Amino acid sequence: MKYTNSFMKSITAAVLCLLILLTGCGELSYEMAYDPDYPVSSFRVVTNDRYAVAESFAAGLCVTSGSVTENTAFVPGDIGAAGLFDLSNSRVVYASNIHGKLYPASMTKVMTALVALKYGNLDDMLVASENAVIDEYGVQTFGIEAGDRMTLDQALHILLIKSANDIGIMIAEHIAGSVEGFAQMMNDEAARIGATNSHFMNPHGLHDEEHYTTAYDMYLIFQEALQYEEFRQIIAMDSYTTVYTNAEGTPCEATVRSTIQYQTGNYTAPDNITVIGGKTGTTNAAGNCLILLVKDTSGNQYIAVIMRARERAVLYEKMNSLLKEIYGQ
Repeated sequence: MKYTNSFMKSITAAVLCLLILLTGCGELSYEMAYDPDYPVSSFRVVTNDRYAVAESFAAGLCVTSGSVTENTAFVPGDIGAAGLFDLSNSRVVYASNIHGKLYPASMTKVMTALVALKYGNLDDMLVASENAVIDEYGVQTFGIEAGDRMTLDQALHILLIKSANDIGIMIAEHIAGSVEGFAQMMNDEAARIGATNSHFMNPHGLHDEEHYTTAYDMYLIFQEALQYEEFRQIIAMDSYTTVYTNAEGTPCEATVRSTIQYQTGNYTAPDNITVIGGKTGTTNAAGNCLILLVKDTSGNQYIAVIMRARERAVLYEKMNSLLKEIYGQ
């Protein structure tokens, strides 16, 4: 493979920057930016009295380029993709079509929350525009009206627990000024964390042909969102009650409940598996989707994702079968 002079110069500059950092006083501290064109996955940085290896982009991630099904009992059947990732040991337990492009539906809201948490302030006051009002039949909404006000913290709870599409627009317009601008931020963040098979057009996941991701990219996005304690707390809640202010300035109390059937009690996880929380997604084009954070009896945590199950019962039946692979059942 040939590399251009400008490319080699960028590599040289990166190494020089690391050398400068390493020769300073105090603790070693350096960071390698993600770049899909780097010819190696890490650099050995050498000075006259010591050396260190710059941590590669994939360090700490579960990585596979294809299917992982050997010595597993899980049968994918009528679903689009499935993945089970052991966070404690950076290991892919199971993978089927995890790099295939599929529609995420409301699992999109994990990325929406990630961008909002990164660039917003939980105390920010959001005001709903006319654009945030959705009256399309069958679409999950909070019922926001133009002029209604709530904090970003309140909005994130409603977005993730109830999966309210109108709240997604409200958040997007506050953070970026427009849905289009926020979608660009989503795509930039996806590229930054290596979710390079994803493309987002909106903050809620309502169907668009150019709005897609993969099961593996959803794992990357979800894991990144888990770095925020607020996100972890929200996805673990089965309900949420708050008071927001309507356009007339009147306080309005509202309660929202989780869309995850494990949290509503309609389904039970396999023995010795605890569901911490996650995010659902359902549209006609996407089918039924679910991404979860779970743990075993030793406290080891896993991300499990299933996309494009043909119906909800199939989704939870398959998710339980997938979770049993944690114990090799």
